[in-house]
Amino acid sequence: MVHSRNWIGGEWITPASDELAVRNPSNIHEEIGVLHLSDASHIAQAEQAARAAYRSWSRLTGAARGEHLYRMAAALESASADVARLASMEMGKPITEMQGEVIRGVNLLRYYAAEGVRSNGVVIPPSEPNVLQHTKKVPLGVVGVITPWNFPVAIPLWKIAPALICGNTVVWKPAENASLTATLLCEVFAAAALPPGILNLVVGKGSRIGDALLEQISLDAVSFTGSTATGTRIAQICAKRNIKYQTEMGGKNAALILNDADLEKTVPMIVSGAYRSAGQKCTATSRIIIESGIYDEFIEAMKTAIDGIKLAPSLDPSAYLGPVASASQFETVMSYVKLAREQAEIVAEGRSAEANEEGYYIPPIAAAGVDPSHPLIQEEIFGPVTAMLKAADFEEAIALCNQSLYGLSASLFTRDLSYAHRFLDEAQAGMVRVNQETAGVEYQSPFGGLKLSSSHSREQGQAALDFYTELKTCAIRYW
Repeated sequence: MVHSRNWIGGEWITPASDELAVRNPSNIHEEIGVLHLSDASHIAQAEQAARAAYRSWSRLTGAARGEHLYRMAAALESASADVARLASMEMGKPITEMQGEVIRGVNLLRYYAAEGVRSNGVVIPPSEPNVLQHTKKVPLGVVGVITPWNFPVAIPLWKIAPALICGNTVVWKPAENASLTATLLCEVFAAAALPPGILNLVVGKGSRIGDALLEQISLDAVSFTGSTATGTRIAQICAKRNIKYQTEMGGKNAALILNDADLEKTVPMIVSGAYRSAGQKCTATSRIIIESGIYDEFIEAMKTAIDGIKLAPSLDPSAYLGPVASASQFETVMSYVKLAREQAEIVAEGRSAEANEEGYYIPPIAAAGVDPSHPLIQEEIFGPVTAMLKAADFEEAIALCNQSLYGLSASLFTRDLSYAHRFLDEAQAGMVRVNQETAGVEYQSPFGGLKLSSSHSREQGQAALDFYTELKTCAIRYW
C-alpha cells in the first residue's frame, strides 16, 4: 500500500486530516494506495520554504543548477521501472506507454540541465561610445505548478525542469489521481540530494487548496495544464494579481486524410493518435476529416484496425489501450458513447476487455453521420471516441478543421507537397504536422496551441525558458 506525502522544505509531512483511497482503474476492487489530503496551511508552508530557498538557488550558476538536474535525471532513470509501474496502476495508461513517458521525463531533465551552460542574453550595440549594453534572463521567483493526471511524469517535468534551471523554486500541486506517482517522483529526487525547498510537493483536492495556491500566497508565476474552464479561471485570478501565467487547456484535434494518402501508413497513425492512452491526451485525434474519394476505403481500413486493438489491464505488456483513469472520467466518456449510439452511426467499434477484473474499460469507437456543429465534433471528449466527417476537397477539409473553438494540434495526410505547405499555413492550430499523428510532439519542440487551447505562450524547448524568466536590459558606461 502506497501513501502520499507532502515534501516541503526538504521534509516529509503526512497531513492528518482527510484521506482518499486510490483504486486501480484496471481493477476497481484493488486499492493501491491512500492520499492524505492537505489544507491551506500546507500551501503556505510550501511557499515559505520555496521563498527561503530561492535566494541561494537563484544565485547558483547555471552550471551548478544543471548538475542537480543531471542527478535528478540519473535517479529517475534508475527508478524508471518502479515509477512506470505505479503510474500505470494509478491512472491506467498501458505499461509500455508509461515506460516511454518516464524515459521522456529523463530526457527532459537532461535537456534542461544542459541549458545551464548556454547563453541567456545578447549584446546590443549602443548609440554612444564607451557603453556596454546587453540583456540577460533572470528568474521570476516562486512558481506554482498545477499538473493533470494524464501524463503524471512528463507534464510535471516539462514544467519543473525549465523552472528550476532558470533559477526559480517550485510549489507543485498534482492532480489527485496522479499524486501517488508525484510522491514517488519526489522521493526519487530527494534521494538525488536536491536542495531543500527547491521543489515542494503539496497533495490535495483542487477545490480545497487550489484557491489558497492562487489567491492566498505570494507567487511570481503559475503554470497550469488541465480543463479549459479551470484554466480560464486561473488566468482571471492571475491577471487580477499581475502574476505571470500560462495555461494549457483543451483540444479537439483534427486529422485530414486526402485522396492521395497512403492508407497503409496513415491508418496506424490515426489509430495511435486517437486511441493510445484511451484518447486521454489533449493532442489526441478527435476529429477525422476524409476527402470523399477515399472515404469508403478509409472506413473499411479503420474497421479492420480498430477490431485488432487489444483493450486490457494497464500492466499487460500487450495492451494497446487500458481503462480510462477514473469513475468520473468513465461516466463522462460514456455519456458521449451514448450520444454516438443515439444520434450518429457507429462505423467501427473495438472489442471489450478480456480481463476478469472490473475496470473502467471503454472499447474504441468511431462515429459518423453528424453535422459539423454536433457535440461529437465540437466538444472535447477525452476518451477513445472519434467522429468522422466527409469533405469534398482540400478547401472544405481545411475549413472543417478550423471550425473549432480549439486550436492545439492538427495533421494532414497526403503525398502532395502543395497541399502540405498550404495546410501548414492555413490550419489554425499551434502544432501542425504532415503525415504524422496529432499526438506526440517531441520534448525539444515548443508545445502549445491557438484559440482556447492555450494562453499565448509555449511549453517545452527553448520557449519554456522565456516563460520562466524575465528579460532584464543592462547598460554600463566605462570611462
